[in-house]
This record gives sequence, C-alpha cells and structure tokens, in this order.
Amino acid sequence: MDSRKEALLSQIIKEHIKSANPVGSKLLESKCRLGVSSATIRNEMAELEKDGYITHPHTSAGRLPTEKGYRYFLDHLIKFSELGKKEQESLQAYLNGLKGRELDSMIKQAAKYIAEVSKNTVVVGFSDRDVYYTGIANLFSQPEFNRPDCVYDLSLLVDHLDKVMSEIFESIQVIEVRIGTRNPFGNQCSVVLAPWRIKSQKGILGILGPMRMDYERNLGLVKFFSQNI
Repeated sequence: MDSRKEALLSQIIKEHIKSANPVGSKLLESKCRLGVSSATIRNEMAELEKDGYITHPHTSAGRLPTEKGYRYFLDHLIKFSELGKKEQESLQAYLNGLKGRELDSMIKQAAKYIAEVSKNTVVVGFSDRDVYYTGIANLFSQPEFNRPDCVYDLSLLVDHLDKVMSEIFESIQVIEVRIGTRNPFGNQCSVVLAPWRIKSQKGILGILGPMRMDYERNLGLVKFFSQNI
C-alpha cells in the first residue's frame, strides 16, 4: 500500500474509533488535511474498498474499516504509544495507593480502574483456572452490540471467559493484540493482552472491546500496568 492510502486508511480508522459512525470523503477532506481533493479521496477510498480494507453500509455513503483494515493498521501504521504524562502519573498514584493489599485485591482494583478509564471490559487471569473480569457493562454499551443477536453472542462469551483464558494462559509471553477471527474471545471483538508478574506470581491482563477500540491508548495502558504493577 502506498503512503497516501496508508494515511487515508489511518484517518478513516481514527475517525471511526472516535465517532462509531461511517466516515465520508467530505469529513476526511475538511478535518484530516490530507492535501488532496475530495475526488481523489473518493477514488482512493474506492481502491481501499476494492482491496478489502474498508467497506460501506448500504444506508450510508461513508466507509467503515474491515477486520483486514484494522489488522493492517495494527501491523503497519499504529505507534506503540506511551500514555501521556498526566495519565501515567494518575495511574501510578492509583497503583501506589494499592500497595499493602493482598495480591488478588490489588490486581482486581487495578483492573477496575483500567476498565473505567478504557471504557472496555478487563479480564485478568491469575492462573489458568482463576479468572476475574470487570466492566462487562462497558462492552454491552458499545453501539456495535446493540442488536439482540449480538447481545446473545456476548452473553455466551461472558459465560466462557474462564475457559478461553485457561486456553491462552501459557501462550501470552509479550504484549499482543488479537482481533476478530483471530480473537479467541469472539470474532466481533478485539483484545489487548499483556503478561504480568509479581515475585513468584504471574498472570495476564486483557482489555476486551469491539474492533473499534482505541488501540494506541489500550496498548499504553496494558504496557504501563505490566511494567509498574
């Protein structure tokens, strides 16, 4: 993919993450300063759609990223960003306030905080059979999951979180993202996973949400947690 298409795909994904709406050429021309005309943007979007990186719902002229588009974004365009200084300080202060607690309590409280600030679900594996999750309401509140069939699928997902975590527990050695059909938690979702270790105890933490999630920020959150817990 050439650099102009990469820039366009990146902007489509970032705008869609923020709005949850299809992204049109006029919005891209006015907000993203790509330096090309609306007609050129439309032509490039048509090429990206032909190649399977974006699609469009029949009710809108705007485009949505596909699973393939998100994967390209993650593999080639995303920056493994650090949290901003203020957010790092806020999270560090919260973690500092948990010192002295029992391990399970400390990790669970940190997970609740991450679920709150990420507005996603957080899943923690303490061992391959001991799983904790929080922020499920955040997942059900996402517009992607407001259809009855999606709610049913997500309900099944929640019922099997412990089984899935057990299956992947030993395989998570570094921070990674599993998306869509490659995500064991459900093909409508993405999960950002990170290992953690405190003395002899180890586990994994995952931020689970729709494919339309803020990957850069969530990667920053799990990285900070993994390094500072």
